[in-house]
Amino acid sequence: MLEHYFTCPHCWERISVLVDSSISKQSYIEDCEVCCNPIQVSLQFLNTELIDFQATSIEQ
Repeated sequence: MLEHYFTCPHCWERISVLVDSSISKQSYIEDCEVCCNPIQVSLQFLNTELIDFQATSIEQ
């Protein structure tokens, strides 16, 4: 597991998620630990290196 920090697209606070480098391509919804709004997280690994990370807001 790898801890990755990013900025919440809703409240602009810096938060972190734990990501599993054994799964090369992932997409899931994570709630912000500060404002509790949903965030669409998409990421991709090449071997064990994180090569793409996107966190976008989900309109409610």
